[in-house]
Parts: sequence; C-alpha cells; structure tokens
Amino acid sequence: MKKSSYISALFVSACCVAATAPAFAQAAPDSEIKEIIVTAQNRKENVQNVPIAISVVSGEALKSRGVTDFTSVQKVSPALQITSDTNNTRVTVRGIGSLTNNEAQDQSIAVNIDGEYLNRPTILNAAIFDLDRVEVLRGPQGTLYGRNSTGGAVNFITRKPGERNAFNGSVSYGNFNALHLEAGADLVLGEAGAIRVAGFFRQHDGYSYHANTPFSPSAAFVPSTSNRSDDDHTGGVRISMRLKPVAGLTIDGSVEHVEQDVIPAAQMWTDMTGAAYNPGTSTTTCGNGWTVAGTTVGGVQCVPSNINVQAGRDRSTFNSPLIGVGSLHQISTALRARVAYDLGFATLTYTGGYRSTKNTGGNALSPAFFFTNYGGRVKTQSHELRLNGTMGGVQWQTGVFYFYEKQNTNGGLYSPFIGANGSYVNYFRHPTNSKSLSGFGQVEVPLTDKLTAVVGARYTQDDRDAAFTNYAFAFGSGPIELTTQPSTTTQLGYSGSKFTWAAGLNYKPNSATMIYAKVSTGYKAGGFDGAGTNFRAETNTAYEGGVKLKLGQHILNFAGFYYDYKDLQNDVLLNPAIGAQTFNAGKARIYGLEIDSTLRITPNDTLTTSINLLHAKYVDFTASIASYNIGTAPTSPLTANLAGNRLPQTPNFVITLGYDHVFRLGGAGTLTFSAFTRYKGNYYLDFYNYASARQGERTQTDLSLEYKPANKRYSVQAFVRNLEDYRSMAYAGNTVVPGVANIYNFQFAAPRTYGVRLGVDF
Repeated sequence: MKKSSYISALFVSACCVAATAPAFAQAAPDSEIKEIIVTAQNRKENVQNVPIAISVVSGEALKSRGVTDFTSVQKVSPALQITSDTNNTRVTVRGIGSLTNNEAQDQSIAVNIDGEYLNRPTILNAAIFDLDRVEVLRGPQGTLYGRNSTGGAVNFITRKPGERNAFNGSVSYGNFNALHLEAGADLVLGEAGAIRVAGFFRQHDGYSYHANTPFSPSAAFVPSTSNRSDDDHTGGVRISMRLKPVAGLTIDGSVEHVEQDVIPAAQMWTDMTGAAYNPGTSTTTCGNGWTVAGTTVGGVQCVPSNINVQAGRDRSTFNSPLIGVGSLHQISTALRARVAYDLGFATLTYTGGYRSTKNTGGNALSPAFFFTNYGGRVKTQSHELRLNGTMGGVQWQTGVFYFYEKQNTNGGLYSPFIGANGSYVNYFRHPTNSKSLSGFGQVEVPLTDKLTAVVGARYTQDDRDAAFTNYAFAFGSGPIELTTQPSTTTQLGYSGSKFTWAAGLNYKPNSATMIYAKVSTGYKAGGFDGAGTNFRAETNTAYEGGVKLKLGQHILNFAGFYYDYKDLQNDVLLNPAIGAQTFNAGKARIYGLEIDSTLRITPNDTLTTSINLLHAKYVDFTASIASYNIGTAPTSPLTANLAGNRLPQTPNFVITLGYDHVFRLGGAGTLTFSAFTRYKGNYYLDFYNYASARQGERTQTDLSLEYKPANKRYSVQAFVRNLEDYRSMAYAGNTVVPGVANIYNFQFAAPRTYGVRLGVDF
C-alpha cells in the first residue's frame, strides 16, 4: 500500500460513516477527577478497588501526551521501560523483561490488544491507535486471564462503537516533517448495534543524520543512499462492530490492517580494534579501560568493562555503517472477536484473535554488514473461554486459554566486502511452532463485610518444535536468497508444564480505602536457542502489598514488592554464525517501592506525582562472555559469574511530576497548560554492566498548551516533548565476529519534537 493510500483509506472510510451521523456524542465534564473504570479483573470496577498495582491512561490523555506507538507508552507508566532495537521492541516492568529475538522464547510481559496476545518483538512495534485506554498491570497475572506472565501485563483496549453517531479526528504537524492523522466514526445500526471505522497515518523524517557516503566494493550490492535513519511511514485501518442481537448477548468483532515502511535506526558504532580503544598487546594486563577476565596460552582475555566509547559523542549526527542504512517493510493483519452471553448465574465469554505478519527488507549493521530478510512471517492465534459469576457473595471465574504461533525466519548476515560478489557470514531458516494450553481460575471469598480472601491457580502446558537450518559460510554468493548452498538442519523440541498460583487478602475498611497483600507466582516457558541448546523455564515468586486511598478529591497509592526470581533467560551473541545463545541466570533478587498520587489542589489545578524505587540484581548468574584475546585463542568461550550485576533496563529510581492548570475563559472556553517531567536514574542496556552500556540519570520534560471552546467540539494544542533534547540510549552491545570485527553498537531514543495538533469531536 502506498503512503497516499493510507490517507485515502483513513479519511474516505471515516468520513463516509460520519456523513450519515445526525446526532453527536458529548464530552464529559472536567470539573473533578473522573472515576476510572477498568476491566483488569474481567469485570468493570473502579481502579481504586482493584488489588493490583496498575497504571491506567485514557485514550484522550494518550493523544494529549503524544503516545502514538508502543515505545512512547512508557511516558504514562513509570514502572514500564520500553526501548527499540531497530525494529524490535523491548518491554520491561519492575526489572523483568525479555531482550531477545529468539524464535523459541516468549515475552516476560504479556501484551494484549482486546485480548489478542502479542509475542514477537517485531509485532510489538505495531501501531497503537484509536484507544479507549491502556492498562499496565505489575506483577504475575496468570490466574486472571490469557497467557501467563512472570512480570506483568500491558492491555490495550481499543475504542468500541458508541451508542450515538459520532465522529472524531485529529491532525498534528511538527519538526522532522512529522505528520500524524487519526480519525474515527461511529454509525448506529439501530437497536441491534453499531460499527466504528477508524484509521491513522503517521510519518516523520529520520531522527539521525549520517554524513558519510555509503559504498560497496561488490557490484551485486547496491546500498541505500539515504543520509538519515530512524524515520517512519505507518498507516492502517480498523473496522469494529458491536452487536446485541438478543438480550444478554454482546458480540464485538474487529478487523485491522497496518502497514509500516521505515528506515530503521542506524547504529552508532565504534571499532574496538582501533588504537584508541583496543586493550593493547601486553600479555599480562589490558589497557584502555579493558579488564582481565581470564587467561589463555601466552596471554590474557580482555573484556571492555570500564571503557566508555560513546561518551561525549553527538547522538544525532554520526556515521552509519559503511554500506549505508537499511529499509524494512511490515504488513500485519488481525482479526479479533469477543462474544459474551449472560446465562443468569454467570457470564460465558469467548475472546479470540488471529494475526498474520510479514517482514521484508534488510537492516544495515556495523561496520559493513547487511542483514537480509526474504519474508519473515509470523502467524498467531489465541483463544480464551471464560465463565465468571457471583454466588453467595463469592466472586469466581474459571477458563481455558490456547495459543498457537507459527513463524519462520529467512535471511542472513551478508558482507559485500568479502569476495567479488560479497558473501554470507551466516544464513538461516528457523521455522518454529509454539503451542500453549492452560486452565486457570480465581475465587474471591468474603470473610467479613470488610475482609476478602483471594485464591487463584493455573496449570500451563507448553510445547515447541523447530527445524533449524543453518547454511555454511557462503563465499561469493551475492545478496540473494540461499536455497542450494551446503547446510545442516537440526530438529529441536521442548515440552514443559507448570502449576502457578496466587493468594491474598483484601481489606476495605471504608469505601475510600483498599489495603491488600498477596503472594503470586509467574512462569515463562523454556525453549531452545540458535545453537540448538535447550534452556529452562524461568519462574518468579512475587510478594506484594499496597494501600489505595481516595481522600476527597485526592488519590494516594502505595505498593511495595519483593520478587524471588529464578532461571532468568538472558541472550547474548557470542558467535554470529549461529545467532544468539540463551543462558539461565541462577537467581535474581528484585524489590522496590512505588508511590503515586493525584492531587486536585483547586478546581483548576491538578498535581500528579510518582516515586518508583527499584533494586534488581543477579544473585547467581554464570554466563559466557565475548572477549578480546591476546595470545592463543581459547578453544572454549570465557565464562564468569555475574552475581551483583544489575538487570538490564532497570533504573534505580523513576520520579515523575505533572501539573495541569485550566484557565477558564467564560463563554470562550478553556485554556489548559500541562507540564510533565520524568527524572530517571541510571541503568544498563546489557547484563554485563559494561561502562559503555550505562545510561546515566537524566530528566525528560513535556509541555503543552491546549485551547477548547465551550462546546468542546474541537481543540488546538501546541506541544514540545523531550524539552531537554537529550537522546537516551535505547540499545548498547558489543558484537564480536572472530577474525572479522569487534564492534560496540548504540541506538538512541527520539530527540526533542514539537508541533501543533488540531482535534475535532462531534
């Protein structure tokens, strides 16, 4: 689909529905803190009555804060950390996450769109649009719904068709030639139901500039000539339906199609073999910030523990890989359905989703590699059948969940500098099938009129199988799809099961206070890595307590937690010829404190604050390490116990402060000034805790000024995001290709952006 087609599909479909709308939905008043209703426990309830540490943000607030893709969701939940490595999205909650591309490894954080479970890091980068709200749940959630999770869940709830004909839309424009269009329309079909058509298109020029001129000695390879990377051209359409054909029956269905064309962010890179950064030639010590990690025949093994090769460099202007930048295209189509029927004594609900995603293109990697992709495909389906109700004051729910994923990778690491036509360092096809079947249930039993006991359980069976085909070094092949070169195929399999549970007490002394304490367990299945080696499942036993208070117009919440985490799955690239390898950390200890508040100081002034303190370290973790060897190369990789190291993407603190002031202009409407700043502590992007992978503490501030007339039918907003114009690290890693390269790579988050946004709501 061409870019212009996105815009046409968006506005033609939405405006056609809007043209038939004689009545319009009205906006809610904003004179007080609104009650936030969530479905985190599969029933509608005030978020202050939910015994879960949860962040909830409405769709309108997401638009106002500039949340247009998954990565930017972390703006609204301090415990959520999201980074992007080229086209892969990494999600971490309270120190728990998956930094992997492994076909046989799941995400530690369950991500769902209307109950559809998303698992691959490339699919997580799917566009987020036309949302009703986002719910970020912290801690294991396995006894409640869907796929098991060790660290938490992120639920995207899309906007459903309303009960009135309505139209809403927005357009924003800003620096980097950034354009964002979004629109949706509801059409009521009478008493039977309604449909909603929504779509979007967004684009921006590349955030990173590269002054070097790409080149290739291979006539078979033609590099990209773009001098920018990290751009975006994405668009899509969703058609939703809500039917109520008979009393007690509600049917929700949607079909969604999204296409994305991007030049992925090129990595800043440093050649570690250069004189300024290599460890020298001494056979007893390591120089330039390298440290001795082991010995070999006639020398030492050095690792870059204390060298910071990116300090002081411009994070927006730097040389791309020698062959230029890449280009990726992703097409994703999803079907989702939810059918709920009130049986009287209980409600029976089916939730299902099907998605097909295809990726093509290639990604340039330093110093002069190109990772080809000849049609990586992922097909998933998830099904959940649930029965929940209330009997004698006891609230109960039970259900079964099934997930199936079929995927295939087809490409490899190509260098145009090896041989006349260029050669593949590696090339592989990894068709992988994953299945997960589970049964779960939870009951809430009132012990007194104020005290409730909660007990839940889940049993999960996971199975995987694959045929990993790795092609031999293909000298002089050219950048083509390999089919006939020598290769080896390994049949792989994994099967495992786990019983997990949750137990807790909820005390509600009055309507404004909720005190809870619970213990829950989480589980993530094991699998196999690129080397054909199996790794174990990881588990988490989580202890948590909290208090939720509503003090008049003010809200104050506390949560403390302690995680006993075992067998964490960690990936490291030791040999590009076989891909990343996965190691289980013996044990990690994670604990922290979270405080958040919403204070209505005056009818026109609102102050929001949060404090998140986090300790997340490995207690026992023996892992292999890529080393720079002085002397005879060892026959086996270097190993070390990384006990005491911090988990990746775990800032030791995150403090946020938000302020909103409404200037009331009488009959002319309102003018709202909003300021939000986040102060994030330091963290590492790898589990080695190398100095080059350390992101220092910093602030990020967003400002906006929005005008709405008295009828609230439209709005005009001026905004600036990341006022400091500081690009924090999103990826850092040391890549070693024996005999070819020793490179440190980096990627960075978005710089300062600013612009104006016009919205309409009828």
